[in-house]
Amino acid sequence: MKKSLIILLLFAGFTSCKVNYSLSGASISPDVKTLTVKFFQKTAALGPASLSQTFTEALKDKFISQTNLSIVDREGDLTFEGSISNYTIQPLAIQANETAAKNRLSITVNVKFTNIKDEKQNFETGFTRYADFESSQNISSVEDQLIKEIDDQLVDDIFNKAVINW
Repeated sequence: MKKSLIILLLFAGFTSCKVNYSLSGASISPDVKTLTVKFFQKTAALGPASLSQTFTEALKDKFISQTNLSIVDREGDLTFEGSISNYTIQPLAIQANETAAKNRLSITVNVKFTNIKDEKQNFETGFTRYADFESSQNISSVEDQLIKEIDDQLVDDIFNKAVINW
């Protein structure tokens, strides 16, 4: 009798609870099945022509690798759109001879996120990240690597804001 009661309680406990597990920490409703990532146009005055393409693809790749969502061209359950509004290189750590020891590459992305299944999660905000490099380095020799680092940070920030519900 005791054994039957324990089994019944365990069975009831397992069938009455619903838990979504994710290795990425994403908490996406089971109703959400599709994702649309619109092309992020570069409106910044500076930056390489490929900046829009690399950022847009990095955002898509993050969701493909971290979720089970299908990418669709339009009208996804989740939609990301926006622009790359700022790309700047500024001197840092000015030395006694008034030259910079380091420079900082900063990128700002404006993002509009729409969740048609839960409009409370919608947002429109800017995300800025940067990477520093030695002033003795030519920007053209390090630019691709710095952009990749910054894109990865921006994509993580956007992913976390959109689907990590802590």
